[in-house]
Amino acid sequence: MMRTVVVTGAGGPAGKALGRQLAALRARGCELLSIGTDTRALVDANFAMTVQVPRADSAQYAPALRELVAQTRADVVIPTVSEELVRIAGIAHLLGEDERAPAVVVSTPAATTLCEDKLFTMWALEAAGVAVPKFAGGTEHGTARSALDAFGGPVIVKPRVSRGGRGVRLVEDPRDDWGGVDARSLIQSFAPGVEYAPQVYRSPRTGAVSIVVLEKTVLREGRVGNAVETRRLPAHEAADVAWLAASAVTKLGLVGPIDLDIRRDEQGVPVVLEVNARFGANSEHAPELLDLVLDDWAPAMEELATA
Repeated sequence: MMRTVVVTGAGGPAGKALGRQLAALRARGCELLSIGTDTRALVDANFAMTVQVPRADSAQYAPALRELVAQTRADVVIPTVSEELVRIAGIAHLLGEDERAPAVVVSTPAATTLCEDKLFTMWALEAAGVAVPKFAGGTEHGTARSALDAFGGPVIVKPRVSRGGRGVRLVEDPRDDWGGVDARSLIQSFAPGVEYAPQVYRSPRTGAVSIVVLEKTVLREGRVGNAVETRRLPAHEAADVAWLAASAVTKLGLVGPIDLDIRRDEQGVPVVLEVNARFGANSEHAPELLDLVLDDWAPAMEELATA
């Protein structure tokens, strides 16, 4: 049975990675029609068609997405844009018309809210006993010296709400620029060890967690930033990282695909830096997770079609 899959953010790293994986599934004989959406006009041969849509913060975003779902008779919607997750989680049950609603691959509004704001993520994980670096809100320290003294070493400053490595900077010297650090910022102690990008899937049906741990071998800014190169680790390596990732996902109440950033601190203990409640840019290194998504979420449409 042909299944229609809509991927949002098709022009971004996460969306492009999913487009290539869906194209590979079609090449292996899977009956899939993949549609990519983006805020810009997009041409990508990995998608059967691409559609330009409004930004997630536009009043036209939800009506446009709902109309697209109806016109294409989408079976599955996979959002990949961080800014849209909370909104789409709240209206997921309203995207279909009449009896036919798509399976929207997203966690609950409450869980996605905890991941949308990185300070909320730190609060929630710390309260649940999940290891995180020392952290503070941006207004708690007015200078680099104050933060370095309080944290006892280098710190990372990042936006509380952002995508990928945007706006992330390492502060090591009291004379470093502290401009722009405000209530919209999060301060974390710098964990100097190996950084990982666990690719996680938690089934909404069974709660089972599947994990592929990726080691970030090259970072865009040297010691920080997005991963330029990664290495998939064998299942027996970095078992403590996999356990921590599973704990974080479960404690936050997330389901579906999740992309995490975890790093070892100066003692070698892994700590959770960020949690993205969606597929990330590195999902191609764990293609079995997309298989799990389609196995878990698409059958609901098949059952509806045969009812």
